[in-house]
Amino acid sequence: MQTEQFLNDNFLLSTPLAQQLYHDYAASLPVIDYHSHLPPLDIRENKNYKNITDIWLAGDHYKWRAMRAFGVEEKYITGDASDRDKFQKWAETVPFTIRNPLFHWTHMELKNPFGFSGLLNGQNAQDVFDKTEQQLQTSAFSTQGLLQHFNVEMVGTTDDPADDLADHSAIAQSDFKTKILPSFRPDKSLQLDGGDDYRTYLTRLSAVANVQIVDLDSLIAALHIRIEFFHALGCRISDHGLSCFPLKGNSDTEKINHIFKAVLDGDDTGVTVEIKDSFSFYILAAVSRKYHEKGWAQQYHVGALRNNNQRQRLLLGPDTGFDSIGDYQHAAALSAFLNHLDRTDQLAKTIIYNLNPADNAVFASMAGNFQGEGIKSKIQFGSAWWFLDQLDGMKKQMDALSNMGLISCFIGMLTDSRSFLSYSRHEYFRRLLCNIFAEDIHKGLIPNDPEWIGKIISDICYFNAKEYFGF
Repeated sequence: MQTEQFLNDNFLLSTPLAQQLYHDYAASLPVIDYHSHLPPLDIRENKNYKNITDIWLAGDHYKWRAMRAFGVEEKYITGDASDRDKFQKWAETVPFTIRNPLFHWTHMELKNPFGFSGLLNGQNAQDVFDKTEQQLQTSAFSTQGLLQHFNVEMVGTTDDPADDLADHSAIAQSDFKTKILPSFRPDKSLQLDGGDDYRTYLTRLSAVANVQIVDLDSLIAALHIRIEFFHALGCRISDHGLSCFPLKGNSDTEKINHIFKAVLDGDDTGVTVEIKDSFSFYILAAVSRKYHEKGWAQQYHVGALRNNNQRQRLLLGPDTGFDSIGDYQHAAALSAFLNHLDRTDQLAKTIIYNLNPADNAVFASMAGNFQGEGIKSKIQFGSAWWFLDQLDGMKKQMDALSNMGLISCFIGMLTDSRSFLSYSRHEYFRRLLCNIFAEDIHKGLIPNDPEWIGKIISDICYFNAKEYFGF
């Protein structure tokens, strides 16, 4: 099999100009990974993963879904098969992921950092497993070693308000150079219909905030106290995962408060869809005003239809790879929420991510309604997310942003990953970005000025995010 043209130094770079833009202006820049799900404990302990299955397959829903599509038995995916056997089944699946981004990511991650330049398949799986297992025991392949290898300047983890952030504090006091900063993710505080699990969570939040949560005001007070705590440890970003933006509804605050207090007492009968929406709107608006006060940026990941397969949810639990793109209506609710905060000039820097590509124009154009003086693209149409962080999805997101906003002010790519090997996604994005600009130059759509265009590319890859977040 001829593989010389695949994953060479000029992968995805179709012209000499694209190659120049990438190698001169993008390739060597540090990475600001402002949204990830990396476990801070593993970074604090400078963990070495025991083998490639441990670091690569555990928790990777992308790979799990591909293996299921290939008919692999669940015991080799989330079950009790050995790590070696799980990797064997993944390797047998890889050749059949052709044209899926997993085919690119798999081989990019094997090439860098492991140095494997072949094509993974069932025949060479055991050799790859053995060689990578040896490498993963060395200091260069520890969690901190990998972050340094990929030139990661900052990692934003995803953390619950009730987390103690002990790992972040310990890392900050160490001599490790990469900044590991928390991000505030208060989703659990909004789960009004969560029953006993919700009440248990609020008890935990009460304890860490040292506030007895008995009504709406005390819930907001507890969240505000935790925002201050996060801020003191370097947090400058929040994140929220929503199916869609909540509607304010017609429920008044007194009624919402009454039902919330009933929920605290164990009575869930008053929780309707409208009440939950109004409650979520009220709490989100309250924490968002606090973000503005602290100078944070807030992120909203919107549009997933989660846990579709109920039979598998009962067997495996939630968030095990059975999510998909939702077809919600976002425009009116998104506009109402941003307007609510902007009306009193309390709208923080905001990044909105959509999961349905049909909504690209909605989100890109909505961002333009609420920009702020003195901040380049205060409201950002965020990078292609989840199912869309592949070549076609990234290009469509950047095309929509270019057509309806300023791509020159775009804060670029993130990993949104739990894997320390996912930094190939930044390389993937940077190569595509450079190729897009080079193609426009060749078509005569933008001036042939590599130095000027190169500066814009450098800004998108690194400098815009550095300025936007103010780390």
